[in-house]
Amino acid sequence: MIERYTLPEMKRIWSQENRLRVMLEVEILACEGMAQIGQIPKEAAKVIREKADFNLERIEEIETVTRHDVIAFLTNVAEYVGEEAKYIHMGMTSSDVLDTALSVQMKEAGEIILAKLKELAEAIKEKAIKHKYTLMMGRTHGVHAEPVTFGLKMAMWYTETQRNIKRIEKAIENISVGKISGAVGTFANIDPRIEEYVCEKLGLKPAEVSTQIIQRDRHAEYLTTLAVIASSLDKFATEIRNLQRTEVFEVMEEFTKGQKGSSAMPHKRNPMTSERVAGLARVIRGNCIPALENVALWHERDLTQSSVERIVIPDSTTLLDYVLNLFIKVVKNLQVNEDVMMANVEKTLGLIFSQRVMLAIVNKGVARDTVYQWVQRNALKAWDEKINFKDLVKQDPEISRYLTEDEVEELFDYSYHTKHVDYIFARAGI
Repeated sequence: MIERYTLPEMKRIWSQENRLRVMLEVEILACEGMAQIGQIPKEAAKVIREKADFNLERIEEIETVTRHDVIAFLTNVAEYVGEEAKYIHMGMTSSDVLDTALSVQMKEAGEIILAKLKELAEAIKEKAIKHKYTLMMGRTHGVHAEPVTFGLKMAMWYTETQRNIKRIEKAIENISVGKISGAVGTFANIDPRIEEYVCEKLGLKPAEVSTQIIQRDRHAEYLTTLAVIASSLDKFATEIRNLQRTEVFEVMEEFTKGQKGSSAMPHKRNPMTSERVAGLARVIRGNCIPALENVALWHERDLTQSSVERIVIPDSTTLLDYVLNLFIKVVKNLQVNEDVMMANVEKTLGLIFSQRVMLAIVNKGVARDTVYQWVQRNALKAWDEKINFKDLVKQDPEISRYLTEDEVEELFDYSYHTKHVDYIFARAGI
């Protein structure tokens, strides 16, 4: 199911072919950097650039003997290069190549996610503008509270997505580092200028201080950022799922021709995509826990984080890319049932104006606790006996001492709840 929707570019980034290709580029650039400072012959660096290559099957064959992936890789590369291969990996350690290459992959994957978040933000913004004044019921604890607009709900999603854009930009910045500093990060066997050269060519910055590895707080920040983004999508999708319930029916996911909602019940139109988004968000959140566990390693490094990262980083970025793709489509094609929204606002027979009635009397000098009791008894009667709340307010002898019928009529005005919508939109940058 997921494979069908995975975008080719993200799949390419995490392919074994691309991983090794980036590792090879790190090795070649290191040789070119050495040649630039006169450490190895320039002609050797040129030969390495021209001849260096690898074969996946051959690497796997060598690794069955060496039981070391980087050595197997280097052995195979040497078979292509020949004599000049003696300069490859000189003064370097495996993590110089692995970690720097991983940073390139994570940077590229993050940029795909960033682009998708920006596309989602624009889709949400369009819905917000279109439904800026579309009145709907605001709910707290799942119960009718006071009116909002669907546009305001979308504006909230928009600002949260903007925050997620900033989060992923920061995470990309912090993961865009490389290290070519040798066995324990001291540069004892390699000139720091090599690291500077390689990182500049790859669009990275040198890690200020490294051990044998790039420190894993960077990777943890990246994966927890993916988890926060996934949680936002889960939140948005859960709202759609709730609003699509039969009893609410205020929005609906696109339902295409020929689509089926149930093998047993032909009438079903389920929010399946939003449910999938909510479900996969759990996987992405779960993956950030091992990333946090990877921060604490023994001394200058151990190997406990390596196998974990080969699963959680490609999986989380690929899943989030997939989930974003799904949810962008949900938002763009979302059916908004404005008539149902208005009907739901009116279901509680005017009870949504209870606070306004209370405040109007309080403003005339009556104690709040006293007024609360007057308004509440009418509200409860409206609930229990299905009587229009406005009529009960007009008939209440204690309330009538303070509010005329015209004043009561004025209080039951929906526009009162939308008077600051423009202000909120301006503050949200919409």
